[in-house]
Amino acid sequence: MAALRVLRRAAGAPLCRAASGGRPPSVPERIEEKRRAALLGGGQGRIDAQHKRGKLTARERILLLLDPDSFDEYDMFVEHRCSDFGMDSSKNKYPGDSVVTGRGRINGRLAYVFSQDFTVFGGSLSGAHAQKICKVMDQAAMVGAPVIGLNDSGGARIQEGVESLAGYADIFLRNVLCSGVVPQISLIMGPCAGGAVYSPALTDFTFMVKDTSYLFITGPDVVKSVTNEDVTQEQLGGAKTHTAVSGVAHRAFENDIDALLNLREFFNYLPLSNRDPAPVCECHDPSDRLAPELDTVVPIESTKAYDMLDIIHSIADEREFFEIMPAYARNIVVGFARMNGRTVGIVGNQPKVASGCLDINSSVKGARFVRFCDAFNIPLITFVDVPGFLPGTAQEYGGIIRHGAKLLFAFAEATVPKITIITRKAYGGAYDVMSSKHLRGDANYAWPTAEVAVMGAKGAVQIIFRGKEADAEAEYVDKFANPFPAAMRGFVDDIIQPSTTRMRICHDLDVLASKTQSNPWKKHANIPL
Repeated sequence: MAALRVLRRAAGAPLCRAASGGRPPSVPERIEEKRRAALLGGGQGRIDAQHKRGKLTARERILLLLDPDSFDEYDMFVEHRCSDFGMDSSKNKYPGDSVVTGRGRINGRLAYVFSQDFTVFGGSLSGAHAQKICKVMDQAAMVGAPVIGLNDSGGARIQEGVESLAGYADIFLRNVLCSGVVPQISLIMGPCAGGAVYSPALTDFTFMVKDTSYLFITGPDVVKSVTNEDVTQEQLGGAKTHTAVSGVAHRAFENDIDALLNLREFFNYLPLSNRDPAPVCECHDPSDRLAPELDTVVPIESTKAYDMLDIIHSIADEREFFEIMPAYARNIVVGFARMNGRTVGIVGNQPKVASGCLDINSSVKGARFVRFCDAFNIPLITFVDVPGFLPGTAQEYGGIIRHGAKLLFAFAEATVPKITIITRKAYGGAYDVMSSKHLRGDANYAWPTAEVAVMGAKGAVQIIFRGKEADAEAEYVDKFANPFPAAMRGFVDDIIQPSTTRMRICHDLDVLASKTQSNPWKKHANIPL
C-alpha cells in the first residue's frame, strides 16, 4: 500500500499555475502541472466520495493489481474533444480524461490494463476515452498479452452523442477480434449500464464486486416505466444476480482489494496468448503422490451423492482449485488447477446437485469453459458421473437439445490434451458428450465403480422385460453396471485404482505435452448457438 500513499502525496501537491515573477510557466512546468492534474483525476472531493462508497480510485486499483513500479501509463495528456454544452471550458478538461490505460506486470508477466475513473464525469465514455482503450487492446493483440478492464462507468457521455456510441462499437470490435487471441478479463467495480455491458459480455471472464458493482441494460427506473416492476439496482444487476441467476458473471468478491488480489492469483493460471503453452510453475507436490481417500469417496449405494470437489482437490497440486462460476449451474463444476505445476482446466459433474444431470445452464457453462481452454492450449481433465440429461418440459421447451449440443460440440472440437475419468455413472447420450473416447479423448479411464450404459438398470429392465422378469435387474447390473463392457471395447483405456488417479494424469500430461492435432480447414465452425 506504500505505492498508494505516494500517489496520494503526489496528487495533493499544489498545481503550478505560473512561475515565480508572474511569467507564464515553461514547458517542463506545464508538463509537470498536467501530470499532477492527471493523478488527481476529478479532484480530491470526488476521490473522498469514492472512498466513502468503499471503492478505490482508478489509479489505486492499478497500483494494487500490478507489480510495484511496473506500470507504464499511456496517453496521460489526452483530453476529450467535445465543445458542446460548455464542455470546452477549462474546468471540464481533465488530463487523461475518464480512463487510465497502460501496461504493467503481474507476478512478472506482461498485462495491458485500462481502469475507468469514476471521479471524472462518472467514468463516462467519450471518444478520447474509447481511443485510449482501443490503443492498449491493439497493442496487447500485437505483442500477445492479456487485456484486463477495470470497469466503473456511468455509461456513454451524453454530451458527445454519437461519437460516444461509435467509441463503444470500436471497443466491441476489438473484443471480438481479440477473442481467442489473448485472454480478456473484465472486473466490474462500479456501475456498468446500457450498451457498455456488451464489452464485458464479449470478454472471456467477468468478475464483480459485491454491493458496489452493477450490470444491466436498463436501470430500475426504465424497468418500472415499461413493465411496472419494482426492482432495486442490486436485484436487477447486482453481483448475486449475475453470479447465481443469469450466469453473466463468473465470480464475485467481497470488496475492491479482495477482487484485485484474487485477480492476480487467477492471472497466474492463464497463458499470455494463444501462441503460448499452458503456464508451468514450480511444483512441490509429487506427481506420483497417491490419494488413498479416493478409494472410498464414491459411496457403495449408487443413488447416494458425494462431492466432486473432494476428488478435484485430492488430485490437484497443493489441493488448490480456482473454481469458475461456483454459484451458477452447480450441477457441473469447472475451473483451473495445476498438475505437476502445469495449468489444466477441470470439468466435472456434481452428484450433489440434481444428481449431476446435464441441463441447459450446465451445458452452456461447460461449453464456454471448454472452448476457452482449447483456444489457449490448456489441457482438459474431465470427471464423469452423469445419469443423463435432465428431463422435463421446462428443459425441452427451453431448448436442451440445442444447448446440450454446445457442450458436445466444444469437447469434439477441442484439440488440446483431453483426459477423462469415469468415477461412477456414464449413462446415455451424456456419456458421449462428456469427453468420451469417441470425441477424440486421449486418455480415458474408469474407476472400478464406473457404470457405462444406455441407462440405469431399473429403467432398462422395465423396457426390456416389461416387468415380467423378477430377477432381470440383477442380471442387467451384472452385465452392464460395471466398467467391463466399455473396457472390452476399448472405449476406456484402463480401469484404474482411484488412489492412483493423480499419478496417471500427471504421467499422461507429460506424454501429451507434444500432442499435435488439427481440425479440417474452415472459415469458422457453426456451433449451435
